[in-house]
Amino acid sequence: MNQQALSAFIWSVADLLRGDYKQSEYGRVILIFTVLRRLDCVLADTKDAVLAEYAARLQAKLNPRPFLLRITQRGFYNVSRLDMKRLMGDQDHIAANLERYIDGFSPEVRDIFERFDFVTQVDRLQRAGLLYQVTERFAAIDLHPDRVDNHQMGLVFEELIRRFAEISNETAGEHFTPRDAIRLMVNLLFIEDDAILTRPGVVRTLYDPTAGTGGMISIGEEYVAELNPEARLTLFGQELNAESYAICKADMLIKGQDISNIVFGNTLSADGLLGKLFDYMLSNPPFGVEWKKIEPIVRKEHTEKGYAGRFGPGLPRVSDG
Repeated sequence: MNQQALSAFIWSVADLLRGDYKQSEYGRVILIFTVLRRLDCVLADTKDAVLAEYAARLQAKLNPRPFLLRITQRGFYNVSRLDMKRLMGDQDHIAANLERYIDGFSPEVRDIFERFDFVTQVDRLQRAGLLYQVTERFAAIDLHPDRVDNHQMGLVFEELIRRFAEISNETAGEHFTPRDAIRLMVNLLFIEDDAILTRPGVVRTLYDPTAGTGGMISIGEEYVAELNPEARLTLFGQELNAESYAICKADMLIKGQDISNIVFGNTLSADGLLGKLFDYMLSNPPFGVEWKKIEPIVRKEHTEKGYAGRFGPGLPRVSDG
């Protein structure tokens, strides 16, 4: 199944949601179920080994986490005996079983579902009589890495993000920067370093302090991969909006990046990557958004740290983020 067909198939779930959800709310269901099905498929090959190892380590009273991560080689795992195919065998208890399945994921993945407020969506779909149908629709698609590699899956996910951003006009500017604008920025950022970036095995880091759904760092990664498939660009980001953060983290997970590099919170008042240095930085900052709520924290850093902090050059008006 090619990218366009896969995107269209997933988008068809909107037909089920129409009437019970507003168009601007479709993404809350479709994005998170896409993530869930992808993770379900990614872990399928190691499922039995993980369950056996989990039981053995618990019996030995050892922390199972490092052993399970070694088996999956993915940076995450799930210790529930359920998967999306098994969920289909118990229609009467689909909501409870789905929540149990989510609880079986490792903490870094559960965080994504919590930021998406997944339990609320499960309850809403169940009340509308749609939960089993939606789950069944996603369980029917094969998103195994052997069928859909990380790059293709990333493109599909970005296409879905773009569609939902366009539908949700009232918040599109907060969540999405047009890809053409990002490509221009990325080209300008990297163009003078092309000679360095084409060296075999080169490793560089890219940071976005207002990461949104991760579009800038994703396209930065694409640029370097096209320039030099042997290069490694490690991505970092921080995001304040919970849903955007969850989408960004999910996107990084799908692409095989280290999702511990994506942190939640206000970059200005609570730097989640304090002390880290990066080779490159890209950002579409929140123009015209006031920072009055965090003004005391920002001014304290400006006054006490000066150029040893981040605000040595000075501060703009409190009305301009």
